[in-house]
Amino acid sequence: MDSAVNPANNPTDAIPEAKQPSPAGSSNNANVTKRLQTELMTLMMSPSPGISAFPNETNFLEWTATIEGPEGTPYSGLSLKLSFAFPSNYPYSPPTVLFKTPIYHPNIDFSGRICLDILKEKWSAIYNVQTVLLSLQSLLGEPNNASPLNGQAAELWDTDFEEFKRLVLARHRDLSDEELAA
Repeated sequence: MDSAVNPANNPTDAIPEAKQPSPAGSSNNANVTKRLQTELMTLMMSPSPGISAFPNETNFLEWTATIEGPEGTPYSGLSLKLSFAFPSNYPYSPPTVLFKTPIYHPNIDFSGRICLDILKEKWSAIYNVQTVLLSLQSLLGEPNNASPLNGQAAELWDTDFEEFKRLVLARHRDLSDEELAA
């Protein structure tokens, strides 16, 4: 089968061509694009179970990611979509990461914003999309209740785990492609 028809035969064929950057800041954008292409290749060639990410068709600096809820957590069996927006100085500044799928969690608010130190003051250029997704997947099973964005969720996690699980399932819903693009 021709690799152009089946990108799985040659993973590099599946990497979208990056749009040419504008002259202003072109070296920055070129460096960011090169870094992101390397990260995409790593994700494709050495995937981690339960996570995936791919750039959007129209903008290489915006990605959609998926985390499969880890076994043994209230999120087991759920698929959660996220958005990544990379700044022009990535990897020296963290991406903006939001949960697009509605989620009930102590460290995630109802707008999808995430309280995770590696996405803020503990960010390092050694982190990448894969490490962020693995950290978020871990956070699903081990929230930081010391600094919750959702106080009710943090309290229920500690006091009424069955009610917590019920609210996780009540809030979760799969999103259509149109909802993800919005």
